[in-house]
Amino acid sequence: MILIFATFLWFGIHTSIIVFDGLNDELEITDTAVVLGNKVELNGQPSERLKSRLDRAAQLYEKGYFKYIIVSGGIGKEGFDEAEVMKEYLREFEIPEDHIIEDSEGYNTYMTAENAKVIMNEMEFGSVMVISQYHHITRTKLAFKKVGVEQVYSAHAKIFEYRDIYSLVREFIAYYKYFLK
Repeated sequence: MILIFATFLWFGIHTSIIVFDGLNDELEITDTAVVLGNKVELNGQPSERLKSRLDRAAQLYEKGYFKYIIVSGGIGKEGFDEAEVMKEYLREFEIPEDHIIEDSEGYNTYMTAENAKVIMNEMEFGSVMVISQYHHITRTKLAFKKVGVEQVYSAHAKIFEYRDIYSLVREFIAYYKYFLK
């Protein structure tokens, strides 16, 4: 009984930290931003979750927080390259094409961090702002720090959905998977 109570207590505390961290953006001038991929609809358009991430990146780009944006994702079950779709969407904001860097091998958060680190090294970038849903921020920052990026800041997409409840449970488990990696 004590173990069950302790587990629920730990889950509650950790989930509260995830929510607090994710909703409290760390806006700093950085060398680049990384927008993590998400579902592309069957019509080839970004899902609402993905649009919200990209809209946030475009907003912060316009405010001068970063000059480059790395869009990272893989080819989803819908058959679209998330990074390509993300780049095309950002082009609608008149962001120069050479300021948007595609990572089509970011099949998960950790791969995105690894790939972004390679790109950052090649371009001599030292700082990054990660952009994702609020519940995804804490684990994403952990992944970037695990691959050796020291200056990691964050901004969350301005969207809330019922599926966030599931996502918070998932993030609790996934965080420790990355922590122990």
